[in-house]
Amino acid sequence: MTREDLRRRYEEVSQWPLVVLALLFVAAYAWGVLRPDLPGWLRSALALVTLVTWPVFLADYLLRLALAEQRWRFVRQNWVDGVAVLLPLLRPLRIVSLVRVARVLDRRLTVTLHGRVAAYVTLTASLVVFMASLAAYDAERGAPDAQITSYGDALWWALTTITTVGYGDEYPVTTEGRLVAGLLMVGGIALLGVVTAAVASWFVGRVADAARAEDDAADAAADEAMRAEVRALAEEVRRLRAELAGDGPTAPAPAPAAGVRPTG
Repeated sequence: MTREDLRRRYEEVSQWPLVVLALLFVAAYAWGVLRPDLPGWLRSALALVTLVTWPVFLADYLLRLALAEQRWRFVRQNWVDGVAVLLPLLRPLRIVSLVRVARVLDRRLTVTLHGRVAAYVTLTASLVVFMASLAAYDAERGAPDAQITSYGDALWWALTTITTVGYGDEYPVTTEGRLVAGLLMVGGIALLGVVTAAVASWFVGRVADAARAEDDAADAAADEAMRAEVRALAEEVRRLRAELAGDGPTAPAPAPAAGVRPTG
């Protein structure tokens, strides 16, 4: 078994436990952000959960990297996971780990191409909006001259930003908040590109299916005509064989040519 086979086997076995761990991380992170009035012991427990999950994700990434045969290709294909494990100190950005949930569900939701695209875009957009609003609220609340002072404000800001509407009524003022905004803008443009490509691919696929159906109908008609001709030829051959064998009607004698007296 090659290293690549071992990596695929490891990913199949570990993906769901890591998804559960990522969901626990997000629940602990979101609870701590949305409920700042929690008791001190509970806040400490939630912070411990978010801290413990990071070494697990780091070990998972390094193990998959070590098992990859083409490591630079692995880094390029899994750059989001790399960013997630390399930003443990920026608390609002650690929630990027939830992208792992979208990666797994993308392979599990459906097997058709367009179904996968639709499911992946919908799930990813929802996760990005949730992550960005939560991270922006965590970074902005309590900052001087902050425009985003509640989670409702953060959610509205995330929706207007990812859809590229950008009303400008609310905007981040902190460095971490602006970093989240930049990532959200790039993510919004990428999602729009994916949606546009998916719609175009769907239309092209429908046209191709219609043309293929017409070609199949024409081929079926041609095949049926050929089969009818073959059946007629087979029937003619059977008739001729029967006549040659003496089982059919005898062919009439040819008439004498004009001006020739018959003999006998």
